[in-house]
Amino acid sequence: MDIITPDYGLIVWTSLVFILLLIVLRAFAWKPINKAINQRNDSIEQALNQAEEARSEIDNLKSRQEEIINEAQKERDKVLKETNELREQMLEKAKDETNSIVNKMKTEAKKEIESQKQMALNQIKDQMAELSISIAEKILKSELEDEEKQNKLVKQLLDDVKLN
Repeated sequence: MDIITPDYGLIVWTSLVFILLLIVLRAFAWKPINKAINQRNDSIEQALNQAEEARSEIDNLKSRQEEIINEAQKERDKVLKETNELREQMLEKAKDETNSIVNKMKTEAKKEIESQKQMALNQIKDQMAELSISIAEKILKSELEDEEKQNKLVKQLLDDVKLN
């Protein structure tokens, strides 16, 4: 039973060695261990703070990026709208100019057609007059070849003149 019931001297020496071990550990081991643990905690806290700052900075950058994208889209929409308006104005102006030119050309064409028509009518009148004279000349030649026909025609013309 020696193992179960230790001797008082052994208890005292074991207790003394244990207390001495605690003092030595406290003096040489616990302070450096506590110091290392505290440094580790501080570095972890700093890393967490830096990570939080980085996260907030990333969030700020993301929101700024979204603002920039929205501004760019608004600017793009504005430029597209202005471009479309300018295009519409240019098309309308070109259409008006084209209509003006077409109307001017129509007017000039109508004048030219009227002038050509007048010239053609004058030519037709001249040709008709020449043709009428030529026909009358031929008829008179054929009618006046004979002296008896000439006398008869003169009498008829005189009768017509008296009646009028």
